Amino acid sequence: MRCPLRSKPAMTIPRLAALAATILLLAGCQTAAERRAIDENKCLDYGFRRGTDAFATCLQRIDLDRRADLRSIRYNTALALGDYGPPVRHYHHYHDRRSKKR
Repeated sequence: MRCPLRSKPAMTIPRLAALAATILLLAGCQTAAERRAIDENKCLDYGFRRGTDAFATCLQRIDLDRRADLRSIRYNTALALGDYGPPVRHYHHYHDRRSKKR
C-alpha cells in the first residue's frame, strides 16, 4: 500500500513544508501578552467572567488546543518529509525452557 503523502512528492512536500513554516512564522509574530489578551477576549465573548474557575478553564483549554495544533503540524510535516523518527528495534527471545536439557 502506498502512502498517500508520497503519491506526488514533488508537489506535496514543498507545499507542506512552506505551510508549516508560514504557520510557525505567523505564530511567532504575537507576543505572549498579545496571545493572552486575545484568549481572554475570546473567553469573555463566550460569556465567562474574569477571576472565575470557568474563565481559567477556558484559558487553559485554548492553550491546550493551541499546543495540540502545533504538535499536529510538526508531526504531519515530519511525516511528509519522510522523518519517521528513530528506528524501532524488536527483540525476540526464542528460548523455550521446556526444551532445555537439565
